[in-house]
Amino acid sequence: MAEKIHPDATSALAGLLVDGMTIVAGGFGLCGIPETLIDGIQASGVTGITAVSNNAGVDDFGLGKLLRTRQIRKMISSYVGENKEFERQYLSGELEIEFAPQGTLAERMRAGGAGIPGFYTRTGVGTVLAEGKETKEFDGETYVLERGIVADLAIVKAWKADPFGNLVFRKTARNFNPMAATCGRVTVAEVEELVGPGELEPDMIHTPSVFVQRLILATHNEKRIEQRTIRQEAA
Repeated sequence: MAEKIHPDATSALAGLLVDGMTIVAGGFGLCGIPETLIDGIQASGVTGITAVSNNAGVDDFGLGKLLRTRQIRKMISSYVGENKEFERQYLSGELEIEFAPQGTLAERMRAGGAGIPGFYTRTGVGTVLAEGKETKEFDGETYVLERGIVADLAIVKAWKADPFGNLVFRKTARNFNPMAATCGRVTVAEVEELVGPGELEPDMIHTPSVFVQRLILATHNEKRIEQRTIRQEAA
């Protein structure tokens, strides 16, 4: 189990990064995103990445860093409205995009992790999201075929982990991280706190250790707010 724990992102990512690879990243908005590992990917210089994530970060945070350095070739995402560089690259034809509804994207990750190559859903039927995809009728309703996602690498951020690689996520960070952790051929997790063997209550573990190959202690734990709205007090 000790071999799972690495001293830093460079060590944890060693031998895993190649140009043209697919990386799935957990997180929701700017919550629960693996900042330390994203920095390690940026420093590696790997290019041509297909990045799978609900969000694309913002211009100077999260996956926005990899967009800024042109290391991402394609994004498979649901919500990208907070990233100006993403918008610029897309409109100029520099970035390929595959949009997926949030629930569909989560299920594509879960399906890939469960060994399910595809599934049918009503979401997106009759829209541009269904163009070019197989459809089938069940009980008089039309469904569209969506493919499960299996990535070369999954990067996630957890609240706590033990040395075996069992993970616990906290609140909103649990939205996409557990599914992302299952669908990588290799999964690297950064965690806010490492605890000893037996300290995690078994019934509280969200991602079992079998899905996690490498661990690091997060060095970036900034709790940034994507959109800050401030009420003006009356005079």
